[in-house]
Amino acid sequence: MFMKWWTGGSRRRKAAARAALIFGIAAALAATSGCSLLPKEDEEEVLPVITPPKLSEKPTYEVVTATLESKVQAAGKVMAMKEENLFFTGSGTYRLKAVYVETGQEVEAGELIAELDVSDKERELRRARLEFRREELAMIEILRKQDDYEPDELEQLKVDFELKRTNLVELEESIANAKLYAPFSGTIVSVKAKSGDMIEAYKPVAVISDLTKLAIAAKPSRENLSKIAVGMDAVVSLGTAGTHRGKVLRLPEEQSNNNNNPNEDSVENYMLVELEKWPEGATRGMPLSVTVIVNRVENAVVIPPAALRTYSGRTYVQVVDEEGNKAEVDVEVGMQTSTQVQIVKGLTPGQKVVGR
Repeated sequence: MFMKWWTGGSRRRKAAARAALIFGIAAALAATSGCSLLPKEDEEEVLPVITPPKLSEKPTYEVVTATLESKVQAAGKVMAMKEENLFFTGSGTYRLKAVYVETGQEVEAGELIAELDVSDKERELRRARLEFRREELAMIEILRKQDDYEPDELEQLKVDFELKRTNLVELEESIANAKLYAPFSGTIVSVKAKSGDMIEAYKPVAVISDLTKLAIAAKPSRENLSKIAVGMDAVVSLGTAGTHRGKVLRLPEEQSNNNNNPNEDSVENYMLVELEKWPEGATRGMPLSVTVIVNRVENAVVIPPAALRTYSGRTYVQVVDEEGNKAEVDVEVGMQTSTQVQIVKGLTPGQKVVGR
């Protein structure tokens, strides 16, 4: 009986030992895996540290003195003071019989430049002169016997005779105008037609210039021209010939709206600038630009445009002192440029103003 009890207790102890072993293994697994047996929680997001932006300080400017200049510009070219387009007058279109000059040729005053083919008119003139001679003899006879005519009839004969004389003179003038002569001694700078061309009246055949007298010529806009006066300082840029100082010598004459004017590009239609010294290398036709100083203020109290403020008709600035204290000060504005504003009243040099 003792042996039977011992065997039964041994089995129970073994079962309990196995149970304890299984429980211990499970506990060890749970301890090593942590919460892996439970639902995994979301990790907490780490937010970056946000540094608030530093507000930028408004710029400050020192009130200074400077020389202010208001300028206008104009483009132009070097021109001859004496230059003309040479053309035939009259009416109609004619064939050029000959052109006797070429570009660059020097000519004397009165030298023949070109002539039209007026052979038909020359034949007509010979007939007209013979007919007029006959009319002249007839009129002499009428005047000898003028007592035989009624006053009205005699007056009509005289009028008819004068009309024929006028027609003859006009024909002679027409033929004389078929020859083109140089109006002054100079250089042919351009030839615009050749022998055999059909040419209209007042169309340029050639251009003559006196190259011994050149000028700085420019054409300002209508708005800029209203600001310019004779005697104002000017700066002329001549490209390879450099930059030179001078003064406004003459303003352009009022230009004609006549598009048929062959001398429309005359020097008379340009503003002229007299240089202190004529530059070497400046020749007729060279392009240039002219800057005219229309206003100048010496020792002007100035600030940048960014420091000037306006509100409801008020013009003022913000002045800042050495401690950083700001105060609004009303100012009176004078001359202005793109980079500086003259303060006539309200500020003194050395103060500091706040920009926008």
